[in-house]
Amino acid sequence: MQQRSQDLLRGLAYLAPNFVGFLLFTLIPVLAIFVVAFTTGDYTSNFDPATGTLSVDARFCGLAHFQELAGDERFRSSLWNTLVFLIAIPLQMALSLLLAILLNQKLKGMVVYRTLLFLPTISAGLALYMIWRQIYNQDLGLLNQVLAALGAFAPGEGPDWLGDKGLAKPAILAMLIWTGMGGTNMVLYLASLQDVDPTLYEAAQIDGAREWDMFRYITWPALRATTFFILTTNLIAGIQIFDQVLIMTEGGPEGSTSTVLYYLYQNIYEYHRVGYAAAISVVLFGIVLAMTLVNWRLNRSAREA
Repeated sequence: MQQRSQDLLRGLAYLAPNFVGFLLFTLIPVLAIFVVAFTTGDYTSNFDPATGTLSVDARFCGLAHFQELAGDERFRSSLWNTLVFLIAIPLQMALSLLLAILLNQKLKGMVVYRTLLFLPTISAGLALYMIWRQIYNQDLGLLNQVLAALGAFAPGEGPDWLGDKGLAKPAILAMLIWTGMGGTNMVLYLASLQDVDPTLYEAAQIDGAREWDMFRYITWPALRATTFFILTTNLIAGIQIFDQVLIMTEGGPEGSTSTVLYYLYQNIYEYHRVGYAAAISVVLFGIVLAMTLVNWRLNRSAREA
């Protein structure tokens, strides 16, 4: 009995650092956001040297923030932009799978190709977005220079990719697809492809199966679990797009690229409406939870696999 108690205490000691970190940096902040969402006021702590106390001017406001959100045109616009950017996810996944299939071949120098395709993933996001912002530059950007050299338009008269309301969203979409197709998704698909029993392909070839048939009936079913995992994690990350917008367009032009998370950021640091931003966080949490549950429900076979 004493030995079991010691083992229990030892196990709790090992778990304690992770549990304390979860408590301090996840659970308590999440609970605080739900509380702040129903309050309004100045959340700046005021220190009184005479009494040595801290005070926060916050008042309960009920559902006022959520009622305001229901009629907030900027919030609806930001939510729509966020959903549009999610279009990049299936395109990223399709291209990741295509690259994984190509990299799964036994060719000389394949390790070099795999490394080159994965390199952008280990680069800092800030650096990548700044490079893409320069690529899209109207006057000196590489894209306009290449298009001008091909005769698409005269030098110096190219489109303003990030400054034009109709072009900014597609430009960011293209960047999202490029940054996502050769990274972790590709590696996960590649690992899954290498787990497929090669004798299945040999038997299919003997039976006269075509390449598409082997992909449809052997490869794709073997990738169901990996596809489910990639789709779930990408949806959660996609609904929280922020850095790309902050670095490349700052939500412009005219809010055409503003996302929910960027609008939340503006409410905290520009408009100083912390309670309203917390209400946006709660709504965002609900959207992510709903999307995850729907994906979980629709992909039962993939979960079991």
